[in-house]
Amino acid sequence: MTEKTLHELNSCSKVDFVAALANIFEYSPWIAEKAADNRPFAGVKQLFAAMRKVVEEAAAGQRLALIKAHPDLADKTQRGDLLTAESNAEQNSAGLDRLSEAEYAAFDRVNNAYRAKFGFPYIVCVRRHTKDSILADFEKRLPNDPAAEVTASVAEICKIAALRTDLLVNGPDRLQVHGRLSTHVLDTHSGRPAAGISVELVELSKLSVSRVIARTLTNHDGRTDVPLIAGRPVPIGGYELTFKVGSYFAERGVPMSDPPFLDEIPLRFSVYEPEGHLHVPLLVTPWSYGTYRGS
Repeated sequence: MTEKTLHELNSCSKVDFVAALANIFEYSPWIAEKAADNRPFAGVKQLFAAMRKVVEEAAAGQRLALIKAHPDLADKTQRGDLLTAESNAEQNSAGLDRLSEAEYAAFDRVNNAYRAKFGFPYIVCVRRHTKDSILADFEKRLPNDPAAEVTASVAEICKIAALRTDLLVNGPDRLQVHGRLSTHVLDTHSGRPAAGISVELVELSKLSVSRVIARTLTNHDGRTDVPLIAGRPVPIGGYELTFKVGSYFAERGVPMSDPPFLDEIPLRFSVYEPEGHLHVPLLVTPWSYGTYRGS
């Protein structure tokens, strides 16, 4: 996708408008074509609302065709030319291009079970999920009836489209599709922010190795210079934050045991609001620590 300004989309020909937004909804340029008649748009939110309205007012057969235009998740046979660049990037962002054999087997099982029951692919906005949460969502939705799954699928398609719109269109307002994960460390032994503590954020996985999302150091304010995750949804799932506090206290000459009672502190937590702000702080001494759910 090449970024476009809202002004460009408002003033270009209908053909160029449709070409620019053709894959906001997977292989379904008819949505952009119908939305184009509502120009000019005052903002990105109004543009996206017009496209979403086209989907909501479409005939049942059109909505089903839109659902069927999407690929199965983590399907090796659909890589390459069968995936749009947008779908490929989205699946890669969740690590679906580098699954363990156990994960491939799990996705293959649920994909086949879902298609056998509903006759169309399982769709989820993968940028809002981890691999574990996608598999959990599969299991939650599989017992649904077909009508409920059509509704759920269209809702997920609109979430995908909102993120694609946010990436593509530069305008005076933005869609609320981003979350944030942040931390800070307070040295409660000295009563000041803890600077220079090594922090590592890992996305946990039940069927494969966990993957490192961020490595950084706390600054003079005990915070990280940038959030651990920002500018995108914070994927639903399990995480571990590890703080290396032993070396911090040793460098400051704080009396400690040998080896230190607390050296590396892991905090495990879950993300459940991808567009929210989750703050996970650490309050620490050489002998104790605490945390809480901040925002």
